[in-house]
Amino acid sequence: MFEKFTEKAINVVSASQKNAKEEGACVVTPEDLLLALFDEAKGISLKIFKSYDISHEKLVEEIRKYQNLQTKKVPQSQPLPFDDDYKEILKKSLDLANKSGNPTILYEHLFLSVISDKKSNNVKILEDLGFDIYKSKSLLEKLVQKKVKRLYHPEIDEHRNSNEDKSQETDDIFKNEASSKVFERAAAKLSTSNYEIMGTEQILSSILEDKNSELTKIFAQYGVTSENFDEKLAKVQSRQSEYEGRQIIFTPNAFKAMSLALETAKELGSSVVLPEHIVLGMLKTKRGIAYDILKEFKISDNDLAHSIIKPIEKQMPETLTILRLAKEEARRLGRNIVGTEMFLLGIIGEGTGIGGQVLAELEITIRDARAVVENLIGFGNEYYDKEIVFTERAKRVLEEAWELAKKDNKEKIESAHMLLALTTEPNSLAMKALEQLGVDAVEIKEGVKKFQNQ
Repeated sequence: MFEKFTEKAINVVSASQKNAKEEGACVVTPEDLLLALFDEAKGISLKIFKSYDISHEKLVEEIRKYQNLQTKKVPQSQPLPFDDDYKEILKKSLDLANKSGNPTILYEHLFLSVISDKKSNNVKILEDLGFDIYKSKSLLEKLVQKKVKRLYHPEIDEHRNSNEDKSQETDDIFKNEASSKVFERAAAKLSTSNYEIMGTEQILSSILEDKNSELTKIFAQYGVTSENFDEKLAKVQSRQSEYEGRQIIFTPNAFKAMSLALETAKELGSSVVLPEHIVLGMLKTKRGIAYDILKEFKISDNDLAHSIIKPIEKQMPETLTILRLAKEEARRLGRNIVGTEMFLLGIIGEGTGIGGQVLAELEITIRDARAVVENLIGFGNEYYDKEIVFTERAKRVLEEAWELAKKDNKEKIESAHMLLALTTEPNSLAMKALEQLGVDAVEIKEGVKKFQNQ
């Protein structure tokens, strides 16, 4: 469930656990969540609280009138469990997100869930402080609706199988030998520190420990060494709130960095997650102690990312070319969204890989394919130097290509994997385009098999 929470929402949940532990409780209650929501409030949510002259002190005083603390000795390293009422709030937050069309659970969804049950202590606490439940609820509902992204593409509103556990994806990071060693060293560092949870700082410190790696040599070019990084790290006294991941307990920033590392590996055509991808994930996160320390070295994010990506590009040219061409095709059509049809154009445009060769043998040209795609989705005006995003179908195709590459014991995703992955989405725009071009999935599979056996 927590993989769907925004970082701000995760911070609120983590802070509520911290509040409960500091009070000596053995469970986390909705009252702990209410206090965490107040402390994390920014923008409109902060204005809502302040309009009723509610302060941290007033809220704590009112909470203590209602809260029945269940106290017992709990190990400091052990996260506190949520009580049943708290779990119900989390479930309601998920339902609210789904109803409002949000792919993620926002701070506002937690806030709405807290004030929606008029029988709860939280509502009584807020009403005692003069809080207008109805007015605030209406404002939050409007705010949630404004935060729903409206991206217009035939594939953009499709959702994954609800039974799929995306939190398990980060397990792939630990399967690569180089990355596994990084985390072994990071865990060892953690055991000798005062921290209970792993942050970006332990991970990057462990990466820099490998003096012979190409990645460490890149950092050295920017004046970053294991010694001077750890020297700066020793001066850091604070840590952001904790978040429990599936195998290792991560801070929210570290968890986000690991998720982005996995995503980056796929987008760079790799079927394994390397330490390089982990660093790139940290740079994309733009938060965390490791990132803050790197900023002290006056390093440009783009320069460091380019230095890391450049040697990777030499090893993974095929897929990277396909993805680059797919994005260029999207721009050509005035769009900031890449669907499966753009992957198809990218495979044809790349041409040298097995995927491109199969399509060429089937007499599919880039000119004909473009004409069909243009007819399917038309030209748009959505692209104004915005970030290019993938549709859910496109993401699924990339993930399937990743799995196919791993099955072939390949360390990189090849055009053949991309093309075969397209056939696993029979209702995609790519397959509709191929159908109009007179090609079906069977011909593609046979073509790939033929070239792979040569």
